[in-house]
Amino acid sequence: QVQLVESGGGLVQAGGSLRLACAASGSLFGINLMGWYRQAPGKQRELVATITTRGDTKYGDSVKGRFTISRDNAKNTVYLQMNSLKPEDTAVYYCKCHQDWVPDAYWGQGSQVTVSS
Repeated sequence: QVQLVESGGGLVQAGGSLRLACAASGSLFGINLMGWYRQAPGKQRELVATITTRGDTKYGDSVKGRFTISRDNAKNTVYLQMNSLKPEDTAVYYCKCHQDWVPDAYWGQGSQVTVSS
């Protein structure tokens, strides 16, 4: 079992920045892909960014050039640096990770990010 705990959400004005962190704990052998997804009220959960153990990254179109995902494999932690935030970035942000030989992904509890105009 893997537990994911997010931190760093909050309220920020448009144009501001926030940094989210997600720490994984528990049985961590074989953790591979880690990432962030978000869900706004009334909308489907969508990809924000993912990162492999090698550092290969993928971003959702709406955040490219503004958000940066990174990870510290030694600390089993993934980060999301969010710059130039917009009101449409307001959502609950969820951390997700995959583990070798485990078919289902693990999810964090979610962290609220609110961007005021």
